[in-house]
Amino acid sequence: MQDPSLWEEQDRGAGLLKEAAELKRELALLKDVKKRIADVEELGALLKEGETEELKQQIDLLSGALLVAELQIFLSGRYDKGSATLTITAGAGGQDAQDWATMLYRMYTRYADRKEWDAKEIAHSFGEAGSDGRNGTKQVTFEVQGRYAYGLLKREAGVHRLVRISPFSAKELRHTSFASLEVLPVLKLTDEKDIVILPDDIRVDTFRASGPGGQYVNKRETAIRITHLKTGIVTSSQTQRSLQQNKDKALSMLAAKLYERKKEEEEKEKDALRGERKAIEWGSQVRSYVLQPYQLVKDHRTQTESKNVEAVLDGDIDVFIENEVKGTA
Repeated sequence: MQDPSLWEEQDRGAGLLKEAAELKRELALLKDVKKRIADVEELGALLKEGETEELKQQIDLLSGALLVAELQIFLSGRYDKGSATLTITAGAGGQDAQDWATMLYRMYTRYADRKEWDAKEIAHSFGEAGSDGRNGTKQVTFEVQGRYAYGLLKREAGVHRLVRISPFSAKELRHTSFASLEVLPVLKLTDEKDIVILPDDIRVDTFRASGPGGQYVNKRETAIRITHLKTGIVTSSQTQRSLQQNKDKALSMLAAKLYERKKEEEEKEKDALRGERKAIEWGSQVRSYVLQPYQLVKDHRTQTESKNVEAVLDGDIDVFIENEVKGTA
């Protein structure tokens, strides 16, 4: 970084600074763990019988630091340290499904708040308003900016199922709603050399962004929708300050989707060679949230459960994410 020629390429210099900062944080964490181990050993040797309260406190602090370090070992994928783009799409079911998509959106933004990450909305297609005035969501795309956001959130992708007494049913019937979650890494167009997007490969449409019920209508057509003609993949952005910024954001999301598609095709080829079959379908739910007739959130992959549904829907999902990352129940 002290080489003056490095700064002739501004992006390369900034990238190196970011990488150096990440390495310093990793090194600081390992030094902290090493120091806490030494403190526990030293304190254990000095304490007399019955004087264990302070030692317990030090062990708890050490356990917390070890958990963070352990998770980072599992998050070694190419983009695991970076930010993530999440898209929540309501399933069939009208207001109930759209309300469920809004609840999931809140859950993940609250989780981001707990992690001190930034969650920024990119595009939002609103549905019908609920009885409490809260707007439903047909689809919402937002970016979660933070260290290890993609690594921690990528396994949340899939279908999430809600069972409750419908607030939209006059007869108070129990209703099951579904919403799908897509999680992509935040990429630059230059990150993947194999992903090339030519002008002739895409169709770019502009439209006016608006809020629920026609509120906050943008009088200029600054929102962007990009369609990749070869694959039919569509991305859109409507919350950036300018037409060009929305286009850049939509292109970066398209690059991420093409990257994920390429990975899936490679996995299918490997499975075919190994003679394995994996069900990759929209209906394969990853987690159920039951509010009635009992209260339980259950992850169907790790069998992790929580009876504190209110806390989970308020973003307290660490136990599910950590168990899925480590592949343990």
